[in-house]
Amino acid sequence: MRNRTVIVLGADGYLGWPQAMHLSSQGYRVIAVDNLVRRRWDLECGTSSLIPISTMERRVERWRELGRGDIEWRLVDLTDAEALSDLIASTKPDAVVHFAEQRSAPFSMVDREHAVMTQLNNVAGTLNLLFALHEHAPECHLVKLGTMGEYGTPNIDIEEGFITIEHNGRTDTLPYPKLPGSFYHLSKVHDSHNIHFTCRAWGIAATDLNQGVVYGCTTPETALHPELATRFDYDGIWGTVLNRFIVQSAIGKPLTVYGSGGQTRGFLDIRDTMACVQLSIEHPAQPGEFRVFNQFTEQFSVLQLAELVRDARAAHGGETTIDHTPNPRFEKDTHFYNAKHQLLVDLGLEAHKLRSTLIDSVIATVEEHIDRVDLSQVGVSDVEWTTGRSRAATGKAQVATPAAETVA
Repeated sequence: MRNRTVIVLGADGYLGWPQAMHLSSQGYRVIAVDNLVRRRWDLECGTSSLIPISTMERRVERWRELGRGDIEWRLVDLTDAEALSDLIASTKPDAVVHFAEQRSAPFSMVDREHAVMTQLNNVAGTLNLLFALHEHAPECHLVKLGTMGEYGTPNIDIEEGFITIEHNGRTDTLPYPKLPGSFYHLSKVHDSHNIHFTCRAWGIAATDLNQGVVYGCTTPETALHPELATRFDYDGIWGTVLNRFIVQSAIGKPLTVYGSGGQTRGFLDIRDTMACVQLSIEHPAQPGEFRVFNQFTEQFSVLQLAELVRDARAAHGGETTIDHTPNPRFEKDTHFYNAKHQLLVDLGLEAHKLRSTLIDSVIATVEEHIDRVDLSQVGVSDVEWTTGRSRAATGKAQVATPAAETVA
């Protein structure tokens, strides 16, 4: 696959930008595509990245100046079927890496408008992509970012995409049952079903990467220059629980654990995400194959993460406390969780471990940018899963329209 064309959709995002640089550094012709709406959503929600991020134009220009490869930048919205079709027809990609979706569960749960917008953006955008590939690049391999949240927390082992069932004396291997926990996660389930159908009906080759929670923001490429940095989100809408804990500990606030903290999920280092996508591209699915990889490397409960952050802070001479607060989400407080994640290891994935990354990278990054922390964004999320609306006094924000310009 080296020296072939790869489109990275959602290339302005937390994972999309590092992935575009990583593939470019490996010799791929990379076409970076985004509609820049993520920056508009920051303005809507009053949120911002802890690490300053450059415009896409400046990022691409800096990457070229460093001589590490070339990235072609295109402003395209996946909900614009004609523009997306033209992109696929004109570039004839060998692979498409699809990150271009609204990725926040809390954002999808704010109210009806945000739920509808999330599903229209994600499901319709992916459908437009599937039709464009079918019509203009039928041999292209689709690498789609899914989520472990599609599975929910069943009281049985979570297999990688499929499960063999015996029922009334007959046996079949079927897609693993899904129990998503938000309108965002539901949109990802709909994506998986639509992709699986088009693989069967049209012969599309697709890899669905059911990814766990990603941590870290430093890769070999982002470390080359400040203008190549990617996002670090820590607020209640876009941030991960680990990012929130690290920022809270850095500013001397208690770590806010939802409920007892028994909620367990899979986690992986951002560098491992880069590797997983590259491995998927270089070992592609076959025509008509819908392949599912569970993309994470370790499992932790929320309380375990809080304790790791507390202990890491103590090792540096600081003191951090843990507070248990009511959970605004609709999820089991404690549950069985054992998800399989062997297939990417079989392809050659060598995982980084959270304990070393936490001390060596993430905490150092937060401390470097501590003066940019917005104290109003560090607490418990104000989005209530069970009411379908935000608790914030400002009420429901206006849903942003796709951006047509660069926002710094």
